[in-house]
Amino acid sequence: MDTVSQIADTNASVLITGESGVGKELVADALHHLSGRASGPFVKVSCASFAETLLEDELFGHEKGAFSGAVAPRKGRFELADGGTLFLDEIGDLSQMTQVKLLRVLQERQFERLGGEKTITVDVRLIAATNKDLKQEVQEGRFREDLYYRLNVIHLEVPPLRERREDIPLLMAHFLESFNERNKRKVEGFTTQARSAMLAYDWPGNIRELGNCVESAVVLASQPLIDLDDLPAAIKSASLEERVIIPVGTSLEQAEKALIIATLVAEGGNKSKAAETLGLARKTLYRKIEDYQIGQE
Repeated sequence: MDTVSQIADTNASVLITGESGVGKELVADALHHLSGRASGPFVKVSCASFAETLLEDELFGHEKGAFSGAVAPRKGRFELADGGTLFLDEIGDLSQMTQVKLLRVLQERQFERLGGEKTITVDVRLIAATNKDLKQEVQEGRFREDLYYRLNVIHLEVPPLRERREDIPLLMAHFLESFNERNKRKVEGFTTQARSAMLAYDWPGNIRELGNCVESAVVLASQPLIDLDDLPAAIKSASLEERVIIPVGTSLEQAEKALIIATLVAEGGNKSKAAETLGLARKTLYRKIEDYQIGQE
């Protein structure tokens, strides 16, 4: 986000890469709204959502009579984004023909509508995103090298959620508030066990999967706090016994509490097994559970 703030108020093309669901569109949105183009349009196109001929029409528009059914002229997304920002998501799915036309627009800032002869000039900042390795696509001949370098003036790699677990609690709180409002619920938060499981899970679907998980839990929760049983099976079975997240700066007491909670979750709540795993006498574990008020939160 420091880089986003630094480059937002420029006209340089930006290529955003990262796995599906990491929030590439949110980065593009931030780039636009922190720029001098914020008062202009922010137009989004998913390149994978259209067939080749339909995508050209979507991007460049058409004149009346350009093809069967073209009963009136239509502006494309480039014209609609004039003075603002155009966000092309899933840019790696562009056909070779559309890549050629897009390259010309980036070089000359000009194009013609389908079936038209008039050259249209636009002032558009282009932001593109993909979950593909475009360098590999270039090497294998599926993506034009000249277009790749035109798009990749500035490269932003958005890391997957499993590599930025410190973001998970913030996102959980955000989604909880949002989905409470959307579903007219009043869920207050998460139990320690549920929170620990969500911190340990790798989130292959990234932020999108986390949002779906929280909404499902908000709807299913029968208590003020979302509990482990309200979470999907994959998250409940996350390998907590192999990974406990202890941020730097955590006190020894807090670290011990987190380890005990994670072990209890991993052992399905069986205190005898948890004590054995931790190398503690059962009485000692019971005392620590009482001291830390585990299960009472």
